[in-house]
Amino acid sequence: MVKGANVGLTTLSEDVGSVMVSLGWSSTTGEGDADVSVLLLDGDGKVRSDVDFCFYNNPVAGNGSVQLLGKTPTADGSEDRISFDLDAVPQEIEKVVVAASRYAGSRFGDLDDLHLTLADSAGDGLVRFAVEGADDVSAVIFGELYRRSGEWKFRAVGQGYASGLAGLATDYGVDIDDDAEQGGPEPEEPEEPEEPEGPEGPEPKGARRDGFDESVATGQDGPEPSSRVPAQTRGSDPADLAASAAPRAAVESEPADPAPVPKPARRPRTAKKKVTLPRTAKKSLADNDTWRTARLFPVSALKSDRERETRATSVVLSVMAQVPEFGRRLTAGFGAPAGRMETFTEVTLPHGESPRRPDGVVRVERAGKLWTALVETKTNGNALKPDQVQAYMDIAARRGYEAVITLSNDVALEGSPLVDVRIDRRRKHKVALWHLSWAEVVHQAQMLIRHEGVGNAAHAWLLQELLQYLQHENSGCHGFQNMGAAWVPVRRGIDDETLCRGDARALEVIENWERLVRQVCLRLGGELGQKVLPVQRARRGSDPGARRAELADHLCEQGRLSAEIRIEGTPGVLAITADLRTGKLRTSIEVPAAEPGYPLSRAKRLVRRLSEAPADLHIETLVGGEGAGPRGTLERLRPEPADILPKDGAQITGFRLSLFKGMGNGRGSAETGFIRSVDEAVDRFHAQVVAHLETPAP
Repeated sequence: MVKGANVGLTTLSEDVGSVMVSLGWSSTTGEGDADVSVLLLDGDGKVRSDVDFCFYNNPVAGNGSVQLLGKTPTADGSEDRISFDLDAVPQEIEKVVVAASRYAGSRFGDLDDLHLTLADSAGDGLVRFAVEGADDVSAVIFGELYRRSGEWKFRAVGQGYASGLAGLATDYGVDIDDDAEQGGPEPEEPEEPEEPEGPEGPEPKGARRDGFDESVATGQDGPEPSSRVPAQTRGSDPADLAASAAPRAAVESEPADPAPVPKPARRPRTAKKKVTLPRTAKKSLADNDTWRTARLFPVSALKSDRERETRATSVVLSVMAQVPEFGRRLTAGFGAPAGRMETFTEVTLPHGESPRRPDGVVRVERAGKLWTALVETKTNGNALKPDQVQAYMDIAARRGYEAVITLSNDVALEGSPLVDVRIDRRRKHKVALWHLSWAEVVHQAQMLIRHEGVGNAAHAWLLQELLQYLQHENSGCHGFQNMGAAWVPVRRGIDDETLCRGDARALEVIENWERLVRQVCLRLGGELGQKVLPVQRARRGSDPGARRAELADHLCEQGRLSAEIRIEGTPGVLAITADLRTGKLRTSIEVPAAEPGYPLSRAKRLVRRLSEAPADLHIETLVGGEGAGPRGTLERLRPEPADILPKDGAQITGFRLSLFKGMGNGRGSAETGFIRSVDEAVDRFHAQVVAHLETPAP
């Protein structure tokens, strides 16, 4: 689509009761990011209250009809996904605005390939809109969904705000609260004289925007946008444009009066704190350590894989039905509406001469309509069976079901499906195939009970019991835990230098390494309550298979596996390198030397910040140009920080901090396995090094 164009969703697909909107961008450095927000507007073009403003502190709005699902990595960068259950949007809502904003003075001009995509409930892409000309703005309206004659339409907007998220929110009626933590009591404002209206009338609504195109930000159909007057700009200095909470009307003071004191920056009101479990456990009443707490979901009697699959399926599906926030989180990304959910296990369905029994069924009812998904579960590292999944796809297509969901220890990769199934294109009804890993289920449960909260204490207790079950060593739900059959031959081939480019076994190791890194991100993000995403430094639009093949060739030549992960709130990217030749794991981070002061002062500040870090931490000075800076261990640098300064007076651009650890040899997740050693290396580096570094200003 082009800017200003609009289209009715029902003309594109029959499955638009619920849709998925994704906002994407990429960055040449892999460091660019933005936050997504959604505003639900009534007939007056305003939010009814602050709860209609959906953003990172209020990820669900509109009675559950709108939900922010978070970021998912892509080959070019990352995408933020938003689930819309259009059938459940309150009737008073006439328009839904989809926007994104940057922070800390960043602008969208630093990002590439700004785009919006819209897919139906079957996962088929319907709309793509590329946003252009957003160089100098910190907030952008990508598009809007609006009602017209009883149906939903989409308009490509591409409207920018130089005043950021707060300016955008204020224009649509969101209350702005003072941030008490930022500036203490607010100074009194001088009384503002009433602004006289000139021949053109009062200042138009778009005056606070940057004006690179406001003409399409309306709720009208047809060619009206091209005939509207362009937005005015303030024409004042950038500080005026950046005032996020300034009053809508301009203040005109007499020349003799002193300039009014600017108010401190404000931010949109955050969501109310929800009930969650206390982090500190109460003192146990047990006589000794041999007494075990009674659990809702016991694991001691599990003896076979079949028992593990049956119980894991029943446990997860039952909690999904009883805790609406949890069930919605797991199904919204699959196109399920927000409604009453019921779950079933061991359901028998006819299929030729031999009936089939999927492990579970999820059914959601909304406004008299049913959304149904069949569930196939595997535990303990068992692989999904293609013929089994194919049969469930055929059954779902014949019975008019919407999806088949597979749930296993494995992690799905972009462009590399876990199960290849045939899809009969002649059938009018489409069935979507989705995959969940046990690591994703644990991640969502952790985010709810440890960081975001749920509706009541009983729901929090249920999620806590679910976590206890999934994380128990006997449940079989431990996520990705095997580097595959190619791991040992590849290691041996690297040791004796017989591994050649193009070897299929090297490609298998690269795919499993990527799965492991994604699982590390899920686990760490659930523990920290922050966004943790893998960084993909690939050319825009590159094929994921070609990228993995190139990495496999590098593995054959250099004998190293490398990955980068970005943790929200940290000053750099955490890099992981596994050297299969030396058997060493290296975790590192590059800290920019942006603070003012003399080089020696910078070195001393860095050493003070790392007072709790391990003595064997390696510190390397990064200098401009092609030369390498000095390096040394923290133990040696503590008494003499000047030893880290370049002797030739080269400009210091930053410092690289690294820890080294022995690498596990086994392909599994046992104590001496490679997977366990990677987890321990990342946890140690984050806890002992990254957590003590200064974070950038929000």
